[in-house]
Amino acid sequence: MENKTYTAADFKNASPVRWCPGCGDHAILNSLHKAMATVGVDPAMTAVISGIGCSSRLPYYMNTYGFHTIHGRAAAIATGFKVANPEMTVWQISGDGDGLAIGGNHFIHAVRRNIDINIILFNNKIYGLTKGQYSPTSDRGFVSKSSPYGTTEDPFVPAELVFGARGNFFARSIDVELQTSQEVLVAAARHRGTSVCEILQNCVIFNNGIHNHITDREYRADRTIHLVHGEKMIFGKEKNKGLVRDGFLLKAVTIGEDGYTIDDVLVHDAHCQSNFLHQQLAMMDGTDLPLAIGVIRDVDAPVYNEEVSRQVDEVRAKKGFDSLRAMILAGETWEVK
Repeated sequence: MENKTYTAADFKNASPVRWCPGCGDHAILNSLHKAMATVGVDPAMTAVISGIGCSSRLPYYMNTYGFHTIHGRAAAIATGFKVANPEMTVWQISGDGDGLAIGGNHFIHAVRRNIDINIILFNNKIYGLTKGQYSPTSDRGFVSKSSPYGTTEDPFVPAELVFGARGNFFARSIDVELQTSQEVLVAAARHRGTSVCEILQNCVIFNNGIHNHITDREYRADRTIHLVHGEKMIFGKEKNKGLVRDGFLLKAVTIGEDGYTIDDVLVHDAHCQSNFLHQQLAMMDGTDLPLAIGVIRDVDAPVYNEEVSRQVDEVRAKKGFDSLRAMILAGETWEVK
């Protein structure tokens, strides 16, 4: 078969993009087009499946197969699609409300089963499509149309759900970090099993600036750390800060001060089977410790749809039938007249 080189334009269609001007979804869509071109899977062998929400309009803007499903059910439908069509590359698009509220159960079980799908979780900490209600990732005390006096709940941290469900791939980016977004999406596509990419996204209408404490250019370099497998965990405007061990916890230090040298700074190992350090890295939030972006965990494990196919082949070989009808008629039967 002839190898074809794709461009981002090969994955775009002619539909006008109907998101608000300035919405972070535009940047994520752009990053996804470019990532798909880099991975090089034929658009005709790609399916993009979404639920309900602003982010879930994304399949309309793809020159691939697409399915705009119902609220919270994207993971369930993506699972069924992948098992029935194992040769296809499947992307799931969900927002924090769609994916973690009504769709939360499907989300954790897709991760637990390790189905070979790529989940992009747009996190703007608000229900944007339904006009500004608080979501499962909204911070305690957040004032919204559905919490006029502030929420009295603690939010989900998407990474915590992924690790709690024994996830094998978790990455994070920010809508304005286009290069990092492309990097994590490419890595997600190349990972065998469920990959989850959380992308912090800005809703300019109902939650504008919610991520400013980490995205503002003035201090982004000091409040985020770009993790790369095999490289030292260094960050800061001057690249003079690093993460070190402090007992069982992590600590941010300035290299060259208080006796810390570059040798003390940890090296990122995204492929470590133990998720102990990965969880600590993923839970950093940009306050005491920098928010981690990039690929945080990328570990091989048995893949659900591959195991299902293997099991089906084994049963067919053992039982001697290759269809449902053959299976039904394999035992004792009788004819009713």
